[in-house]
Amino acid sequence: MLKVLRLLPFFIFATIHAQEEVVQSVYFQSSKYNLNEKQAKEVVDFIKKTDSTRIESVQIFGYTDDLGKESYNRKLSTNRANTIRDKLIEQGIKNKIIVTIEGKGRILIDDDIVDNLPEVRSKNRRVDVVLNLKPLPAIELPGFFTTIQKKHVIGDHIYLENLLFERGSSKLTFKSKTDLDKLAKLLLKYKNLEFEIQGHVCCTPPYQKEAIDRDTKKRQLSQNRAESVYKYLILKKIAKTRMTFKGYGNTVPLGKGQEYDRRVELVITKI
Repeated sequence: MLKVLRLLPFFIFATIHAQEEVVQSVYFQSSKYNLNEKQAKEVVDFIKKTDSTRIESVQIFGYTDDLGKESYNRKLSTNRANTIRDKLIEQGIKNKIIVTIEGKGRILIDDDIVDNLPEVRSKNRRVDVVLNLKPLPAIELPGFFTTIQKKHVIGDHIYLENLLFERGSSKLTFKSKTDLDKLAKLLLKYKNLEFEIQGHVCCTPPYQKEAIDRDTKKRQLSQNRAESVYKYLILKKIAKTRMTFKGYGNTVPLGKGQEYDRRVELVITKI
C-alpha cells in the first residue's frame, strides 16, 4: 500500500501540469501494411473512447523492423501510417486534428539484444497513434517540494531542479553535487526522515522500460542513477539505514521534457 501512496500523487502531478500523450500501437506482419477488422476497430475505439474535448491533435508514426533496404522500409512505414490515417478518416475522425502522418523507416536493434529477436522485430513493425491531450485545469497539490521541509508526510517528493543527468549517463554533474551538498546538510539536521532514492530515464521505446548505461553497457541506467545519489549521500555522512534506492526506468515521466526525465528524486518513506 505504501508504494501506491508514493506513486499516485506523482502521476496526478504530471498529468495536471503538462500536456499528456497517450499512445496506441498497431502491429503489422512482415512487409505488410493492410489492417484486419480487429485492428481497425481497436485503433478507432482508442480515439472515440477518449474525451473529445481534451484531444488537441493526433500524430501517426509508421515503423518497420531493421531488415531490408532503408528506401524500401521508408516507403513501407509511410504506407502503414497512411493506412491508419485513411481508416480513421473513414470512421469519422476529423482530418484537421491529424497533424502528422510520417513514415520513420526502420528501427535499429540495440547491440546488446541477442534473445527473442523475432519478437523484438515484430514489435518494431508497427504504427504508433499518438493522442496529444489538453491539460486538465491546474490545481494546488501538496507533496512536491524542491527541498527538505520542517514537516513531511509519507509519500512527499523531494525534486531537485539540478539533479539531472546527461543522456545515457549515471554520473553526477557538478550542479547535481552542489544541490546534493545542500540537501545533505538538511538531512543531517532532520535525522528522523527516511527515504527512497528513485532513478528515472527518458526516450526508450514503449516496450523497453529501461535504458542502457553507456559506461557499464548494461540495461540498468535508472538504477545506476539512483545508486550514484545513494553513494554520494553516504560520502556526506547520511546513514545507510535511512536510505534505499531503486530504478523506475521510463515508467514515471515528469511531463516537463526529456531532460527532466533523466533525473533522480527522493520520496519520504518514514518520518
